[in-house]
Amino acid sequence: MVAVRRDKITGDALGTGRRKSSVARVRVRPGSGKVSINRKELDDYFRNEQDRNAVLAPLQATAHADKMDVIIRVHGGGTTGQSGAIRMGIARALMSHDTELFMVLRDGGFLTRDSRMKERKKYGLRGARRGTQFSKR
Repeated sequence: MVAVRRDKITGDALGTGRRKSSVARVRVRPGSGKVSINRKELDDYFRNEQDRNAVLAPLQATAHADKMDVIIRVHGGGTTGQSGAIRMGIARALMSHDTELFMVLRDGGFLTRDSRMKERKKYGLRGARRGTQFSKR
């Protein structure tokens, strides 16, 4: 079934999300809808509207946007990877908080891990697949 992870001291629901090389640790508690990422406000941390929408998507899909406070610690990768990791972490934390939300989160695709990673560089090439330019002479 669904594993429920809670903080033993505060009772907060916990969730971990990963995307590319980013890892997000998410803590969800009942509140007024405040979202803080690495001790910054959501608008200060993510300047791009697409990243802000990705972070808030699981909360809006479950109608918990103004009922939960979300505290996030994220590191690694860039802004797109971090927003995707946070999206997955929030979904997992919401599922730990209320197991009734599982179907809504699964149907929205919030619980699916995006496994695409950067391909490693190979020796003899300039990148993962790009080779050197051919010179006839």
